[in-house]
Amino acid sequence: MAETVTHIDDAHGTAPLPPPPRRRHRRRTALIASAVVGVAAVAVVGALGLGGGQGKGPSAPPRSGSVVPVTRTTLAERTAVDGKLSYGTEVPLPVKATGTVTWLPEQGATVERGGTLLRVDDRPVVLMYGTLPMYRDLGLTAQEGDQGSDAQQQKGSVDQQQKNADGTSPSPSGSPAPGGAGTGGDTGSTQAPRELRGMDVMQFESNLAALGYTGFTVDERFTAATAQAVKRWQKSLGLPQTGTVGVGDVISSSGKVRIGHAGARLGSAAGENTLAYTGTSRKVVVSASAADAAWAVRGTNVRVKLPNGKSVQAKVASVGKQASTPEGGGSEGGSGEADATIPVTITVQDQKALGRLESGPVTVEYVGREAKDVLSVPVSALVALAEGGYGLETEDGRFLAVKTGLFADGNVEVSGTAIREGMKVRIA
Repeated sequence: MAETVTHIDDAHGTAPLPPPPRRRHRRRTALIASAVVGVAAVAVVGALGLGGGQGKGPSAPPRSGSVVPVTRTTLAERTAVDGKLSYGTEVPLPVKATGTVTWLPEQGATVERGGTLLRVDDRPVVLMYGTLPMYRDLGLTAQEGDQGSDAQQQKGSVDQQQKNADGTSPSPSGSPAPGGAGTGGDTGSTQAPRELRGMDVMQFESNLAALGYTGFTVDERFTAATAQAVKRWQKSLGLPQTGTVGVGDVISSSGKVRIGHAGARLGSAAGENTLAYTGTSRKVVVSASAADAAWAVRGTNVRVKLPNGKSVQAKVASVGKQASTPEGGGSEGGSGEADATIPVTITVQDQKALGRLESGPVTVEYVGREAKDVLSVPVSALVALAEGGYGLETEDGRFLAVKTGLFADGNVEVSGTAIREGMKVRIA
């Protein structure tokens, strides 16, 4: 009776059997060779039938594995680059108050409109919102030339009195001036202070009104009503009620600020580098390759992956216009142009989604290419065809040739005359 092959090893096509008697060696070898040839023939027949007709081939015995549907979706090719999360670059506060620093806030504190940034000679330096910096004192001022005009009027009054006493010259009205006071002198004593005008006045008045100090019109004129509101504001700060705002009393910013590092200690003289600040919103800065920065366009949506694995939606806010190269002129064997980078600033609208993380490395993912409303399957469903290209195996064991498109996120775009949405294909 002939000996039967009970097992064939898939990897090597050999049959690990117990050593038989020598007289049956040749017969057993022939059986094994026949089995290997049979397996190879099945594989070749299945592969050769994949590309014929309408992309359909003869049915083959279904292989084991899971089945997935062909889905219609949008595929996006995403590229990841490294970025850094922070509050941005610290900028020195333009402190113009002169004197000794007597109080500084804690690093990381947030200061809003009307809040105290620091104290100099125990006087508060207050934050106000606006883009125009303080460059002069704001208040009512004396009329230009008032002192000279008063002196001339006083001298004219004395001369008039002397002439009237001698009887040699009448007053301008034809009669002596009563009390010896000329008309010019009386006019000088009733002149009103000059009203300051300018956009800086409107900016300060807007802040004053926002803090609840009203009773004046917000415009470009610093009037007596504005001065009265300033006095009430000064009283709330414990300052002398002068009605005039000194150039060092206020610092303007586009919004609330976050206190950074202090460049001076208590007791030091106040100056430009006394205290630094940043914005209060965390942002991401990416050093993008200048040669591959087509994605970096203001308003482009991106995704920021945090160290804890979570992702948040973000948007490109600004793109630098000046490229820079690493110290040393770039990598060895590379060109400076290839290594040049430009800074790309990315903002995160939902700050709460960032949690308590204030700074650290993050990954920014952006969409390179995109294929909308296409049929797709997992990449693992593709079968390589013997004649070239790829195909899919249906649930009942048929093979269908397909044309592949965009690969993204583990899926691939597929198309073909026999491919339709919802059909089931097998994953090996």
